[in-house]
Amino acid sequence: MANALSKRFDGDSWDPASSVGATATMVAASRALASQGPDPLLNDPLAEPLVRAVGLAPFIRLIDGEVTLDDDPVLNRRARSEQMAVRTRFFDDFFIAATDSGIRQAVILASGLDTRAYRLPWPAGTVVYEIDQPQVIDFKTTTLADLGAEPTAQRHAVSIDLRDDWPTALREAGFDVNQPTAWSAEGLLPYLPPEAQDRLFDNITALSAPGSQLATEHVSNPDAFSAESVQRIGEHWRRAGFDLNPGDLFYQGERSVVVDYLTGHGWQVTAHPALELYQRNGFAFPDDESMALFRDMSYVAAALA
Repeated sequence: MANALSKRFDGDSWDPASSVGATATMVAASRALASQGPDPLLNDPLAEPLVRAVGLAPFIRLIDGEVTLDDDPVLNRRARSEQMAVRTRFFDDFFIAATDSGIRQAVILASGLDTRAYRLPWPAGTVVYEIDQPQVIDFKTTTLADLGAEPTAQRHAVSIDLRDDWPTALREAGFDVNQPTAWSAEGLLPYLPPEAQDRLFDNITALSAPGSQLATEHVSNPDAFSAESVQRIGEHWRRAGFDLNPGDLFYQGERSVVVDYLTGHGWQVTAHPALELYQRNGFAFPDDESMALFRDMSYVAAALA
């Protein structure tokens, strides 16, 4: 896998085969793995063809079973599938519950190769906005159209960097600030500078009508993305042939604690620790120091009164 990466900088961009975009392809490869077999943990039939269309060899070898990583406690097939099942089920269930409560407007921030707009059972009249880099949006839209896939909701793609004025672009795409919204910020925050994380939640709050809901992730440990922790993640990625250095992709520096920040901005927050969700799904949490970051993680559901 060619190294198309460099240190992050203001205004950097990517497609699904480079930089931050390649991590979206990695996530899709994990969803594809979890969707395989006679007893799949997920049902995402679009993940595998998207990964194949990107064309990054390590991820294709992974979903083809040519790379098993059986001796890696983090990246072996079972651990990878279970981790992705926990994460994906949480956000799937969040959107389903939000629409069951009557919400008919959803925004998927940094949508990457997410396929929820195409596979969730959205109620009639639901509008789903997907926001991501132009090259990522264009690739996914074109590839899924070529596959004959059709959205299960009214889908609006918004091509813009989340470090830019995405609220204006979202409103111009038809977003209604007077309707409650279901928001997701999944696997996103470490890729934003600390101040941009605050700005993201400020913008979400300003755009949210009463009754809006938000799903994201929370790490209580302020040193969770320390150089040592990120280095351990990178070592596992390199063992799998993924020429990605998370130290080049994550923004360092002290950042706000998500639960505290949202609570201070009027959201009623419930945090679900990863260990709790593993147990709820019938999985055992991997016993490996490299998983310490994920052991400290919670998945967050918040509501705005």
